[in-house]
Amino acid sequence: MAVILNMKTQFTSLTQRTWCIVYCSLFMVRIMSGASSKLALFLFGCFSLALGVCTEEHCVADPHKADCYVAAVYEHQAVLSPNPLALTSRKQALELMNQNLDIYEQQVMTAAQKGVQIIVFPEDGIHGFNFTRTSIYPFLDFMPSPQLVRWNPCLEPHRFNDTEVLQRLSCMALKGKMFLVANLGIKQPCLSSDPGCPSDGRYQFNTNVVFSSNGTLVDRYRKHNLYFEAAFDTPLKVDYITFDTPFAGKFGIFTCFDILFFDPAVRLLRASAVKHVVYPTAWMNQLPLLAAIEIQKAFAIAFGVNVLAANIHHPSLGMTGSGIHTPLKSFWYHDMEDPKGHLIIAQVDKSPQGLVGTENAAGKMDPTHSKFLKILSSSPHCEKDAQEVHCDEDAEWNMNTPPMFHSEMMYDNFTLVPAWGKKGYLQVCSNSLCCHLLYKRPTLSKELYALGVFDGLHTVHGTYYIQVCALVKCGGLGFHTCGQEITEASGIFEFHLWGNFSTSYIFPLFLTSGMTLEIPDQLGWENDHYFMRKSGLSSGLVTAALYGRLYERN
Repeated sequence: MAVILNMKTQFTSLTQRTWCIVYCSLFMVRIMSGASSKLALFLFGCFSLALGVCTEEHCVADPHKADCYVAAVYEHQAVLSPNPLALTSRKQALELMNQNLDIYEQQVMTAAQKGVQIIVFPEDGIHGFNFTRTSIYPFLDFMPSPQLVRWNPCLEPHRFNDTEVLQRLSCMALKGKMFLVANLGIKQPCLSSDPGCPSDGRYQFNTNVVFSSNGTLVDRYRKHNLYFEAAFDTPLKVDYITFDTPFAGKFGIFTCFDILFFDPAVRLLRASAVKHVVYPTAWMNQLPLLAAIEIQKAFAIAFGVNVLAANIHHPSLGMTGSGIHTPLKSFWYHDMEDPKGHLIIAQVDKSPQGLVGTENAAGKMDPTHSKFLKILSSSPHCEKDAQEVHCDEDAEWNMNTPPMFHSEMMYDNFTLVPAWGKKGYLQVCSNSLCCHLLYKRPTLSKELYALGVFDGLHTVHGTYYIQVCALVKCGGLGFHTCGQEITEASGIFEFHLWGNFSTSYIFPLFLTSGMTLEIPDQLGWENDHYFMRKSGLSSGLVTAALYGRLYERN
C-alpha cells in the first residue's frame, strides 16, 4: 500500500483564514535519525480541514471548493545503475529507467484516485546520478523545444526518435488526467558553427519536463546551477519558465541547487505573477542550516509562495526531505531510516497568505516584543573592532558578556557566543553584520546553545555570499561542537533574533527536535534590522536562523 501524506503536519495560530487541507486515513510515522528506530503505525480514520471530503478509503477534492487545488509530490527511492561509470546500451538504459517509471506510474494511479491535479517527481529519479558525460548518453532522450513544436508523445510516439521516457511520462499524465512534472536527461544536437557546442557535437541538459493532463508536453526547464554534474552542460541562456494550469494559474519551475541563486529562482518570481513553484531536487541534507525541508520551507515563507518539492530518497547518502509548503503550513516527509519512497498529497490554497509583519501587528504587542523594540531604539551604543564588540553599559539593558569563540559551521568560520542563562540579551558581530538575541527559557536543559554570525563568501560545495544569524544547539558541551549536525534537542526558547542585514533576501530557517518544521510568530523589518520572533515551541530547538543571500557578491 502506498503511504499517503507526510509524517508530520504543521499548523499556525497566526490566522483563522480557511486553508484547504486533507488528511488520508492511513499513514505511517517513522522516527527520525538519532531517535528510536521503532516504527509507529497510526490508524487515524479520516480527518479533514476546510471542505476536504474524506472517505474511509481515500480523500478526494471537493469539486465545489474553487479556491484550492490538489497537489502531490513523490519522494522516490530510485533504482540506480550498479556502475554509472560503465558504458551501456540504450536497451539496457531503458530497462533500468523503466523500473523507475513503473513506480512513477503506480504513484500517478494512486494520486489519480485521490483527485490529484498536479504531481511532482524528483531530480535524477529516472536515470540516477554519478555518471560521466559519456556513460550517461544512453540514458538521454531527445526532445524538441516545446516553444517551437506542439507535441503529445503518448499520442504521437513515432514523431521523434529516442523519446521512450517522454512517451511514458506523457501517457501517465494522460491516464491519470493530471499535470505531471518529472526530471530526466535530454540530448540536443548542435553544429560546429555554434561557438558553445561541445566537442562531441551535442548538448546534454539536466531537464525538468511538464505535461498537461492530456499528455501534451507543455514546457521544459534546463537546470542552470549544476552541482558537480559533469554529465551535463549549463545552458547558454538561463531558462525562466512558467506554465499555466486551469486549476491554479501560473507555476514556476527550477531544480535543486537553483534555490540558492538569483537566476533563475528569484528573477523568475520577481518578473512574473507566480504563486506556486514546482521543485524537483536531489538534495543532500546538511545541518544545521541547509536540510532539504528547512530550505524548502524558508523559500516558501521568504517569497510568499507555495512550494511543491520532491526529493530523491537515499538515506545512506543523506538524501531525504520532501514537502508541500505554503508560507503558513507544511506537509512534509523526512526519514533517514525507511528505505521506501513516500507520496504526499494535500489540498493547497490558490492564493498563499504570508506571515504577519510589523506593519500589521498592531494590537498584538506583548512585553517581550516591547522590550525588543526598546532595545532597538535605545540599546547601548556598540562599536566593533577586529576582535570583539564593545558596548557602553546601560543599567536597564545590561548586556551579558559571555566569552566569544569561533567554530566551523557548514564549512564556514562562525563567530559565536554561548546562551547560558535562563534569559538574556546577546550580541555578536562579523564584518558588517551584527546579530542579536533576546531570549527566555522556562527551564535550563543540559545542552549548549550558541548565537552565531557569519558574513562572508561561502566557498565549499559552491561559491556564494551569505550573511547569517543563527541560534543553534551544539553537538556537545564543548564550544568546538557548535555547528555540528544534530537532529534532537530539548531546549525550549522564547526569543527575538535579529540583525542589521545588507540584503532584503533573507530566509528564515527553523527546525526543532526530530526534524520538525516550525513557523515564526512574526518576521519583518524594524529600524533597519530584520527580525524573527517565536514563543511556544512544540519541541526542543535545533536551529533558528536568518539566512541572508547577497547575490551580487557571488
